[in-house]
Amino acid sequence: MAYVPGTALLAALVVGCSAGTGTGGSAPDSKPGEATATAAAPGKYRTLLDPCRAVAPSALKDLLPGTADLPEDQQKKVYGGTASVTYDTDRRVGCRWKSEASDSSRTLFVDFERVVSYDPSVSDDDRAREVYTKKEAAAGLTADANTDAATGAATPGSSKKQTPLSSDSASPSASHALSGPAAEDKNADNPEGDNADSNNSGPTDGSTADSSGNPGSSDASLVPRTLDGLGDSAFLDDLLTRAGSTTQNRTVSVVFRTSNVIVTVQYTAQPTVSTVVPDSKELQEKAQSLARKLVEKFSE
Repeated sequence: MAYVPGTALLAALVVGCSAGTGTGGSAPDSKPGEATATAAAPGKYRTLLDPCRAVAPSALKDLLPGTADLPEDQQKKVYGGTASVTYDTDRRVGCRWKSEASDSSRTLFVDFERVVSYDPSVSDDDRAREVYTKKEAAAGLTADANTDAATGAATPGSSKKQTPLSSDSASPSASHALSGPAAEDKNADNPEGDNADSNNSGPTDGSTADSSGNPGSSDASLVPRTLDGLGDSAFLDDLLTRAGSTTQNRTVSVVFRTSNVIVTVQYTAQPTVSTVVPDSKELQEKAQSLARKLVEKFSE
């Protein structure tokens, strides 16, 4: 008879403990009346396009002159491009193409970067906007950069846009903003700048060059600038550098942001004749045309 009361007492203890565990749905560390923070919205894009397939063959034929005259197997190799080596193809991918013609060589580089915010209070879009702004600043197109130039921060008679960025002086954001062909050419350029001696990167026909390196040009529409109607925000950079002891090359970069993806298009022309200066207008028009097509690709 004493066993029955003991069993009843044990059952009562179990019921009492269960009632105090809070298994009605609230979390153990929740506080009465405390609101749960809402995480920032994720970015629109969760994956990236294959960059080597993102550019249509018809566009490549126009951007890579001379390739159409090659044997078919060599055409396929050129148009196929070379993919960049990356460790996470959902975060960063790129592709490079190069053509050789009798009068010049052309190089095209396309880079896609998907930005992800690891701060739950900051959206992927906001984080991508920060990354894009740093690239724009590295190109000298922010208000602060323009103010510095206006107050004589640059050496008189020299052009900030034509000064090569060396690997030891460029910030991570600056070197990334001009990665690919432009960065390689800059590092190989004359470290003393444009005014070092007669073998500078300016025009060899005695004409003057403006801040974008356009010989004798006064067309303000060709200078580095922000662009309207291309993604959420965009800018264009135009850089004339010396590729070797004599020849010059020009790299036009178009960078735009669409949601949490940043796209970089770099188009470079290097004439075989040292007295020929690559034409800004042609390169800029073709780089912008490709950028617009890529915006449409991401919108599909």
